[in-house]
Order: sequence, then structure tokens, then C-alpha cells
Amino acid sequence: MARATLGEDDLAQVDDRLQGTDALLATEYPGDDGSRQPVHTLYVPADRYRPELPAAFGAAAAEAVAAAGGTAALAEAVGLGALADELAPLVDAKLREEPIEDLRLDFEDGYGARPDEEEDADAVLAAERVAAAVAAGVAPAFIGIRFKCFEAPTRRRGIRTLDLFLSTLAAAGPLPDGLVLTLPKVTTVAQVEAMVALCEVFEDRLGLDRGRLRFEVQMETPQLIVAADGSVPVATLLHRAGGRISSLHYGTYDYSASLQIAAAYQSMEHPAADFAKQVMQVAVAETGVRISDGSTNVIPVGDPEHVRAAWVLHARLVLRSLERGYYQGWDLAPQQLPTRYLASYAFYREGFAEAARRLDAYLNGGDAAIMDEPATARALARFVVRGLECGALTDDEVRAATGAEPAELIRLAHPKLTVKENAR
Repeated sequence: MARATLGEDDLAQVDDRLQGTDALLATEYPGDDGSRQPVHTLYVPADRYRPELPAAFGAAAAEAVAAAGGTAALAEAVGLGALADELAPLVDAKLREEPIEDLRLDFEDGYGARPDEEEDADAVLAAERVAAAVAAGVAPAFIGIRFKCFEAPTRRRGIRTLDLFLSTLAAAGPLPDGLVLTLPKVTTVAQVEAMVALCEVFEDRLGLDRGRLRFEVQMETPQLIVAADGSVPVATLLHRAGGRISSLHYGTYDYSASLQIAAAYQSMEHPAADFAKQVMQVAVAETGVRISDGSTNVIPVGDPEHVRAAWVLHARLVLRSLERGYYQGWDLAPQQLPTRYLASYAFYREGFAEAARRLDAYLNGGDAAIMDEPATARALARFVVRGLECGALTDDEVRAATGAEPAELIRLAHPKLTVKENAR
């Protein structure tokens, strides 16, 4: 009979020694919450927003595609011809039914400096239009504002715009489930802490549940990657926000300009961008905070040759981000929507057969040339779930190929979420 050397007292001492670690992992590294992440965020100047804007952008995107010979022809032009017949009907439907997944009404760079009276009026009007869109069922799944940053010259203006927007929106009824607030040009942890404090005040005075307000942080300054004392503030700020940070968004052009990179070489794929984004990726691992890549300012409008080149560039950059684990990015114009969805859908559909085969083997004990460990099985399930959420895959084909219901794959993809649900 086997006889153990250690007794209960020995094991209890280890438990006591690791209480702090257990608490840290549970509170600071809870894992992803399993909610949907949009594939993009589209920015428009706040005063341009109308409830009908998403439908209008979808129509403009479809018109641009038609001028290029149709969606299948565009897929061919950007190097996705092998999947053209699969992609075309899915992307056409997306542009009709949900052309914008996440919309940000911009009061920062895209809006500019205007008289206070004008920005006040636009902040109130933006909230009223968002409330009307939500009530009419035509708002994107995610919608919100980007206000001016917390640096001294714009701090009070940004806070006032946020105040007017939130106060007006709260007066109209419950805040939208997909409300998103974006804090740009963050340079210090203190600015994040100030935003957290403001959220607490808004919740108290507007009668909101504690923790209801969360926000994105835009990574646009090198000071968040390496601070004056040699620390890495992007990692620190996540743990000073009390769970209020929903995502980090890389800012292509502000960050590049801060490093003195010439305008012609400012890009999402510059080595400096890759370094910053890898630091961001490590910082958010298992925290539940999402990450988003930036944008390209090369817009497919004008001369046909330029349009084609811009579409090729955009599709390639979207795929590049996806391959590197960045599942969201920025778009700046309706003409970028077709390649956003073509590239995103191609990514999921091209990888689906292999992912499904491996999931089937893992879940159902089938033959497999690859013996996947639980961590990889979770990654495979997350891949398929993301494809379902954005419309690249359908429930029926996932069931047929994996032998599992989508709900089962969600549980596999987010086991920590399942544990929390079972504990309630």
C-alpha cells in the first residue's frame, strides 16, 4: 500500500503560503468573461452621427463593392479568390444587416477644437441620437464616445463632454448594454485612476449600479510602454482600475509620431508598432481586458487603381492582425467595411475545417494526428466561437463539423466563466 510522506498540516502550510497568489489570480487574472468582442471599431466625428448612419454606411460600402464588380470579384482582387464563393453571400448579408459592429462618436481628433457652446450642444445631441437609435433598434451592438484626453489643455473640456453625454443618456432611460467610453492619449497610470474616480462619481449621482461604467484606454504614447522609472505602466494601469478597463486600443499614428517615425513609414506593421502591441498583449493576458489594433489611413476612394491598392492593403493588414491574436481593429470609412469583413471571414473560414476536426477529436474521441492539450482545445473553441459571433460561421455548420453545440464550445472556450456560473 502506498504511503504518503506529507500530512494535512504540511498541505495546509502550502495553502497558507499561497493565499496571496490564489487571491491575485482570482481577482486580477479572472480570464475572459465570454462576452462578444466586435471585429472592429468605426470612428466618425460626433456631429455626423445619425441613427440611420450604420445603414447608410452599409449602403455606401455595398455601392463601392458593386462598382468593383461585386463581392466575389473584390475577394479575388485582394487575394481571397479561393474562398470567394463562400465569402460573397456572407459579406453581402453583413453589409445589409450589421455593417457596423462598434461605432465610436468622436469628440477628439476627428472632431477637433470648437467653441464650448458648440461642443456642449453636440454632446447632448449625440446622447439623444444614441438613445433614439437604441429605442428604435437600429444602434450597433456597441456604441459610445471618445472624448478629449486628460492632459491639462483638454482635460476639463473632455470631462464636460463626457458629463453632458452620460447625463443626457441616463436621463433618457437605462444605459445601452453596449455602451463604450474611450479615454485617449493616456500617458500615466494617474490619468486612468482619475477616470476611475469619475466613473464612481457618475454612478453615485446618476443612480447607476457600482461598476456599471467601464472604459477603453487608447495606447498612443510610448510613456505607457516604458515609464521614466523603467516600469511598464500599461501592465500597472490594468490593476489600478478596479476592473473598469474593457480594452486597450493601439493608436497607430500618435504612437508612431511620438517615436519620430517619418509619416511615410507610420503603419500598423512597423516594428515599433509590433513591439508596443506585443507588450500590450502580454499585459492583458488572462486579465479579461481585450486588445484592439489600430487603423490604416489609406482609404479606398478616388482613382480605381488607388482604390484597389487600398483594399489590398487593408485586407492584408486585417489578416495580419488576426494572425497575431489581435481580433479587433479600427476602421475610418465605409469603404473599408467590405475588406474588414472579407478578411475577417476568410480568416475564420480558412481555419475552420482544421479547428473543427481537432475539436471533434478532442471532444468525441475521434482519430487525430494532433493530440491537443486542454489549453489548445480552449484556443480552438475560442476561434470557432469568434467566427460564430461575427457571422463568418453558422450554427449548423459548426454542429455538423465539431459534433458539439455552440453552447458547449462556449463553455470549453471560457472554463473560468463556467466555474463562476456554477458557483453562484
